[in-house]
Amino acid sequence: MIAILGKEEYSKLEAALHDTPPTSIRINPSKVDATAVDTYKQTTDTMSPVPWCSTGFYLSQRPQFTFDPLLHAGCYYVQEASSMYVGHILSQYVRGGSPVRVLDLCAAPGGKSTLALSHLPEGSLLIANEAIRSRANILAENIIKWGKPNCIVTNNYAEDFTAFDETFDIVICDVPCSGEGMFRKDHDTIGEWSMPNVKVCSSRQRDIVSKIWHTLKQDGILIYSTCTYNTLEDEDNVRWIAEELGAEILSSSPDVQWGIDNIFTHFYPHITKGEGFFVSVLRKKAEEEGRDESPTCSRMYHGRNMQCEISVSPAFSSKKSKRNKQKDKAGSMQKTSTFPSELKTWVNDSTDMTFYQDNDTFKAFPSAYYPTLQTARQTLKVVHSGISLAKQKGKNLQPCHSLSMSLSINRQAFPCADLDLHRAIAYLSGEAIQLPQETPTGHVLLTYQGHPIGFANNIGSRANNLYPSEWKIRSSYRPQ
Repeated sequence: MIAILGKEEYSKLEAALHDTPPTSIRINPSKVDATAVDTYKQTTDTMSPVPWCSTGFYLSQRPQFTFDPLLHAGCYYVQEASSMYVGHILSQYVRGGSPVRVLDLCAAPGGKSTLALSHLPEGSLLIANEAIRSRANILAENIIKWGKPNCIVTNNYAEDFTAFDETFDIVICDVPCSGEGMFRKDHDTIGEWSMPNVKVCSSRQRDIVSKIWHTLKQDGILIYSTCTYNTLEDEDNVRWIAEELGAEILSSSPDVQWGIDNIFTHFYPHITKGEGFFVSVLRKKAEEEGRDESPTCSRMYHGRNMQCEISVSPAFSSKKSKRNKQKDKAGSMQKTSTFPSELKTWVNDSTDMTFYQDNDTFKAFPSAYYPTLQTARQTLKVVHSGISLAKQKGKNLQPCHSLSMSLSINRQAFPCADLDLHRAIAYLSGEAIQLPQETPTGHVLLTYQGHPIGFANNIGSRANNLYPSEWKIRSSYRPQ
């Protein structure tokens, strides 16, 4: 780091690493009205804005997030501030309002995916992928809470996306790294660090980008990021992508800049309020431009601001690898003429949705991308998609938690009961609760401060809890 920064700058970095990490959140603008946020900021000194993210805020102290029902309702996401810069990049390169297709390849736990969902134009599609199954489940949970139906969550490696040639307008690749930028926040990363591991990470990162490169359409954008500082995993890899894969390195901020530079953008905790983060933006060059003409970064980008607006991509390729043909799961996913008509009244804009049955679960997915979902189901491990509406329980239909979190829910289809903090936490802990006597029996949508937190089945004497057991609060502590 002394070689990269110089002794004076390094001493500032070293001092910053002994400070307490800042706490930051990002508001879900689809669930929290902007005027409410502005009003709150004016009446409290506990929030200050993240400069590069209009919905990002620093908190003066770290609260007990577990016991805030608004977090469980998807009203905000706890995210490290530096990584919110990806949203600024998306706002620079996705313009004009045309829908785009985006792949977030290494997406767990979901910070950049939910950030992307808030920045993409209406009608866009996001595939959020995570290779480790346990982390993919966490990713799905956070995607569901964010409420957007235009998302597919998958559990795959980069080489599994063989059916998606030149499909995506944007690929976000926050690659696994040596974690130098997280030393202050996660002390375990210090013990895991070594120069051999840095070299292994650098090689793995090139392999990941190489295997996913074919999925990016011509002129598509790759957002490459790490939470580390060294040049092997950062600048050297970006140059390698440009030279070996045929890419043009762009400015990460054509309009304004917060990093040290806007070609290779570094966030250092002694310069910006956040953890260590690196990001660079590349454009996949059209074939006629040729790789041999790729100039070096230093002579091409000095003092130059590049901008590349995204257009609508062509239809998905249906090509499948021999191995993936054996994984065809289309038989369990059927559009059916006997789909319960009642369920279609549970969502708004039902005419834009395709309704289908997946085993014992009835689901809805944006019709514009239903063929894409079919391709994903045939070639990938799909963990979550669209909206899970209800499960068949004997002769009855039980609404799914996914529906309660969805922005597409028709709240007029269910009686509602607003809970106070004590009862909301009891519900989120998986306990049965009592509702006011006037509450109708049957399935009730529970809310906290007007925001849905889940369903309960009110039988009169009590309301049986329908909150997902794997999501419930497991601590016995209760805030006063």
